[in-house]
Amino acid sequence: MHLRPLLTMAEQSSRGRPGSFWRIFSSPRNRQAGSEESLIRSQMAQPSQQTAAAAALTGPDKLAAVTSLMDKLAEDLTSISLLPHQRDSALEELKIYSRDPQDADPIFAKKGIETLARHAFNSPSSTTSRNAMRILCNALLLKQETRQMLVDLGYEAKLCDKLKSDNRDDEFLVSRIIFLTTYGTTVNLIELIDKHHLADAIIKNLERHAKQRNATSSATDPMEDMALSQTLQLLFNITHYCSDRVSSFTAAIPHIVTVLCKGSFPTQRPLDPPTNALVNALLNLEIGSKDIRSSLYPQNDHNVLANRLIDLLNRSKTAYKDEELDGSVTPLIGVIRAVHENAPEDVKSFIRSRLLPTEADRSQVLGRTDSLPSWLLKNSTNPVAPQLRETISNLFFDMSDKDASKFVENVGYGFASGFLFNRNLPIPQNASEAFSTAQGGPNRPVNPITGQFLDAERHPEAPEMSQEEKEREAERLFVLFERLRANGVISAENPVRTAVEQGRFEELPDDYEEELD
Repeated sequence: MHLRPLLTMAEQSSRGRPGSFWRIFSSPRNRQAGSEESLIRSQMAQPSQQTAAAAALTGPDKLAAVTSLMDKLAEDLTSISLLPHQRDSALEELKIYSRDPQDADPIFAKKGIETLARHAFNSPSSTTSRNAMRILCNALLLKQETRQMLVDLGYEAKLCDKLKSDNRDDEFLVSRIIFLTTYGTTVNLIELIDKHHLADAIIKNLERHAKQRNATSSATDPMEDMALSQTLQLLFNITHYCSDRVSSFTAAIPHIVTVLCKGSFPTQRPLDPPTNALVNALLNLEIGSKDIRSSLYPQNDHNVLANRLIDLLNRSKTAYKDEELDGSVTPLIGVIRAVHENAPEDVKSFIRSRLLPTEADRSQVLGRTDSLPSWLLKNSTNPVAPQLRETISNLFFDMSDKDASKFVENVGYGFASGFLFNRNLPIPQNASEAFSTAQGGPNRPVNPITGQFLDAERHPEAPEMSQEEKEREAERLFVLFERLRANGVISAENPVRTAVEQGRFEELPDDYEEELD
């Protein structure tokens, strides 16, 4: 990783405290990906001698070079003094310097941001505009104060207008700039949506990606996936910080689902970009809207979205370490939960058939097999992933029709007890009684605590204790109880002593033999 990630953006934001999902999506791993994307395009080409020389400059030499270039570009705005190739060459060199703010102060100063913005949004040359926007992306990423500088210049209308361009470089760069200005600035998001039609531009770009995926499952240009990820990140931020306008983005859902279900991405792990961005974007949107219901559950295959999400979950269970689960898998389970909540009954049944414990799972104590339901149950008590375990428990409760009795039947009281206690829900009657599951049939009662079939339980093969062994064990427990009470560990009266004092114990002779029927 060449640049520091947006580590402090959520902390420095002036727009209010994000929720638990936001903390997940703004994790260092997700933000680091973006810090590198703005440089990838230039790094793919073989570096020229000019680029290599610029990269080698440090200290006063670098500062002098940056100052000279910024002065030339500023002068070029008042009286055209550079030829197009000279202007683009100066911006290319300046882009190298912008990757490290040390000894590059003129780039990050108010005048520097204004100079770059004028070249980015007023130039008739698309090459010049994109070169300037790349430098702006690096500046906004590395120096928080530059974001407000750009917002104060009032280029919102031109940014949104440029986002409508059917060009993936423009889509990536403009989305990145707007995305960065959502942190710690006074940008008016409602005005961007209502006046400058930001939602329409985002939806149109997602529609283009969906059409491309309908034609071919994988992108031929790496910029396709990069632009898609950045658009989705922008969508998530806007809907997170401007919840009053979430409905403006409902039309984006069918396009996101199309890309998610039909796209093929060359990723090492199932939730690498852009897949994670596709999943995350759905979290804030109105999945339950009737207007897009047919897109989520198409007539020819109602389960296509649910199946895709569960497949990603199944592949993720072995792809991530415990400390990665909160940031990677929790959003996915959150989307599955939202889909389940709003799905038709047949889709709900399909989801439950894939995620609730099966008859095979109940051949052992629940959570002991290698199945997906067992993985979910084990992680519902994972101490390293608190957000994941909370989301899993909520999903299981939803799949139990939010009924405590059904919840205990589905997961066993051992897994259900903490969830019920935290929500002040009474312990259901079936928590202490064996019951039969639909999968197991009426003749296979289930242990209410472990969720295992009673006839599959294994009992330790130990010889029965003799009368003398029972007496010694009772005496040992009596002495232990008295010690705990004497040391103040417990304050309750010893039940054995109480029974003796009440005359409920009878001393038997040594030759006593119990009469057996």
